[in-house]
Amino acid sequence: MPIIVNLDVMMARRKISLGDLAERMGITPSNLSILKTGKAKAIRFSSLVNICEILDCQPGDILEYRPDTTERKTDPD
Repeated sequence: MPIIVNLDVMMARRKISLGDLAERMGITPSNLSILKTGKAKAIRFSSLVNICEILDCQPGDILEYRPDTTERKTDPD
């Protein structure tokens, strides 16, 4: 997947644990862990806003696009 989740990096910079962030967001640690490990297929903007407010960061600090050349389909033209 070309979208990289850097939530663990921002959490470390802000010195906040997964449990503390999940509690402040009002979600379970297991649901937050799915996002943190990059296993989530989607994230709601409201959740992203909540994370950014709590961690005092920008969405680009959490999510990164890194093209994966092994999955890229080439155009025959």
